[in-house]
Amino acid sequence: MELYERLYDETERVNVQFVGMTTEQSRYDFGIVYTNLFFGKPLITCMQSGRSVLLSREDLEDVDYLKKVFRVNNEQDAEALCEFFKSALPTTVLENQY
Repeated sequence: MELYERLYDETERVNVQFVGMTTEQSRYDFGIVYTNLFFGKPLITCMQSGRSVLLSREDLEDVDYLKKVFRVNNEQDAEALCEFFKSALPTTVLENQY
């Protein structure tokens, strides 16, 4: 009896972008992994906290979601992150991956 079922095992060469930015309150350093997996949503990793999230431009409509994911307490910082990610994320995502 197997203890698990492997759902996928993919290898892919990806583009990774490392970006540092500051607001009046904080500094943020992100790694952005652009992949064809996960409906084309880039994997964003905050280098300070190690927290990661798959993020699309549509997700940026919910500022409270960004605040929660990256543990941002300041509304101004959350708005700045939204603006930054709007410039960094692709405009389209893939459909029906699975």
